[in-house]
Amino acid sequence: MATIETRGLTKSFGDVDAVVDLDLTVEDGEVFGFLGPNGAGKSTTINLLLDYIRPTGGTAEVFGMDAQEHPAKIRERVGVLPEGYGFDDPLTGREYLEWAIRTKDADDDPETLLDLVSLTDDAERMAKGYSKGMQQRLAFAMSLIDDPDLLILDEPSTGLDPNGIRTMREVVADVAADGTTVFFSSHHLAEVEAVSDRVGVMNEGELVAVDSIDGLRDSVGGHATLELQCAAPPTDLGVEALDGVVDVAVDGHTLSVTCADPARKVDVITHVAERADVVDVLSSTVSLETLFNELTEGGRENEAAAEVVQ
Repeated sequence: MATIETRGLTKSFGDVDAVVDLDLTVEDGEVFGFLGPNGAGKSTTINLLLDYIRPTGGTAEVFGMDAQEHPAKIRERVGVLPEGYGFDDPLTGREYLEWAIRTKDADDDPETLLDLVSLTDDAERMAKGYSKGMQQRLAFAMSLIDDPDLLILDEPSTGLDPNGIRTMREVVADVAADGTTVFFSSHHLAEVEAVSDRVGVMNEGELVAVDSIDGLRDSVGGHATLELQCAAPPTDLGVEALDGVVDVAVDGHTLSVTCADPARKVDVITHVAERADVVDVLSSTVSLETLFNELTEGGRENEAAAEVVQ
């Protein structure tokens, strides 16, 4: 059964179509990355799933329930880390967690959650005095209360240092392994690639691609490149005749080979090693950012080259 399913989901604000005819399925236990350039409709989609706004057309179901007919039942099973969540009340980090636990009528241990997000030493400080990264970690801990069946993370790495990003990535992997579905956006494209089972890419309100990272690479011509350093100039080796090889270039002692299918790299290395003395090999594939640019026709803000939909 799908955790999230939308059919023809559409939301317009006046003359602006924020989400257009969205058909999307996110399976139980899946880690799903949701990407797109600024203004492509990602946050609007999340708001529709949680019934914070109502659709212009189409339907959205969460746990098999209509998001507009059963919002309370759905939210009981969802943990949310919204983008830009702030803490203004005069409460400590521990008190915020205790309040959230009581609100959900849960039995979570605040100490366990504080330790999970590395806030134990700052638990008695006023949360409004936390740094941006500390507030993000506290909000993340609150989203985990009562072991949600669906975890929605909107820009979860905002303000986090590398250690915080690594911790969040590990927690996401752990909760997914326990059966929680994770639906998230992130401006760290490498993070999306590291943890997601599939990725959906939005552009101008439309879903332009849904697949695994490898599947997306294949769909846009996911070429792989090999650079082989040889002891002598690697000429006349017959590499261009190999299946799947689309380009061959020699520069001094370096042989550069582009393969249409990344799986062909092993064949190339074997072929060259039988005919030349290979001293080093460098391999690369199409990056997620390159895929993103291909799918959205470069549609992102210049000053935020790795930015996702807002």
